Amino acid sequence: MANTSDIRNGLCLNFNGDVYSIVEFLHVKPGKGNAFVRTKIKSLTTGKVIETTFPAGHKIDDVRVERRKYQYLYNDETGYNFMDNETFDQVTIAEAMIDSPQFLKEGSDIDILFHAEKDIPLTTEMPASIVLEVTYTEPGVRGDTATNVTKPATVETGAEVKVPIFINQGDKIKVDTRTGAYLERVKS
Repeated sequence: MANTSDIRNGLCLNFNGDVYSIVEFLHVKPGKGNAFVRTKIKSLTTGKVIETTFPAGHKIDDVRVERRKYQYLYNDETGYNFMDNETFDQVTIAEAMIDSPQFLKEGSDIDILFHAEKDIPLTTEMPASIVLEVTYTEPGVRGDTATNVTKPATVETGAEVKVPIFINQGDKIKVDTRTGAYLERVKS
């Protein structure tokens, strides 16, 4: 059992019968009245983000989670399949529990958060960026460089990313997995 002074980003807690992770928080001490903690919490089962307020000193039921590194294998009608690199155990996770499934490349490593007592997967965390190869894009037009012109490009996972016009088919690019935005071209 913890209280509001233990609140930090990433802390997992039981709230209204569900497991939530704290996305952001703010300790508020108004001039009049008691202090409180304003939080944004994200459900680890549905992905829904809600705002809630806890009075200062309020007891919260924290959840112990374990972060384990898994390797992405493949997806089928049951979900996305991952393998533990140490024990070779496999786990299947529904698409709704993955933040950016369109950027999952076979063989890439991701972190899966498990409920420590129940040993069930709660959510997955993709790396902040991933390097992917461009499989198809239209050729750039000369003279179109006066402004930041972008064009659609299909990467090896099948996702579509907006890239600058100098990117060609076969180039490797770094993509932000949270926003799906092009970051930079990677030299081979």
